[in-house]
Amino acid sequence: MRSQLFTTEKYSFVEKNVIELINSTQDIVNARSLGSPRAVGDAIQELLETKFPELLPADILKNYSSAFARRSMADFAFEDVDSFYYVVDNKTHNLGTDFNMPNLTSVERLSRFYEDDNNYFTLLKVDYAVFYDSIEARSCHFIPIEHLDWSCLTLGALGWGQIQIANSNNIVINREQTRRTWMLKLCDKLADFYPKEIAKITKRITHFDKIRRHWENHPDF
Repeated sequence: MRSQLFTTEKYSFVEKNVIELINSTQDIVNARSLGSPRAVGDAIQELLETKFPELLPADILKNYSSAFARRSMADFAFEDVDSFYYVVDNKTHNLGTDFNMPNLTSVERLSRFYEDDNNYFTLLKVDYAVFYDSIEARSCHFIPIEHLDWSCLTLGALGWGQIQIANSNNIVINREQTRRTWMLKLCDKLADFYPKEIAKITKRITHFDKIRRHWENHPDF
């Protein structure tokens, strides 16, 4: 069942509010830290954690939390009045960089989270430009992960596999894509990804078998 509260218009409403909040907040990060994407990202995240409930449409919020461990799926999360639960993964992107490939979440963790149809894993991505003494938010995407087209996603070899944005400069959104369609595509991607990883590991095993034979016959000193 898809949430009836969060329409495309309401996602856009939040995106607009995020941009306005960032651009109206003075001294988000000090001038000496403007060149550090991590420092800027942490400063924006801290601001959004504090203010996010105020950025949501009126009368939609039931519960809100920002008390999550560093390695959690969520930077903050909320439950709407229809009991749909949204974890929010906040990402920032410096438009002055040529290439950025952020991790979103583990395929295994997402598959477990999406066993409950009331759960939403949402991306809140802020694109910003740096000026000599400040930043300016230029655009924002607030979307469930299943609205990201697979043409702009890829898989990384960490643990069970990490869903990644292939290039933060190229975000392709399909608001009409269903969760079922997206998850089936994920399974197709993994069916292709895992055999390639097995082939890589098999090659590494063979390589270190040769290394072992070398050292087994090597003088001990």
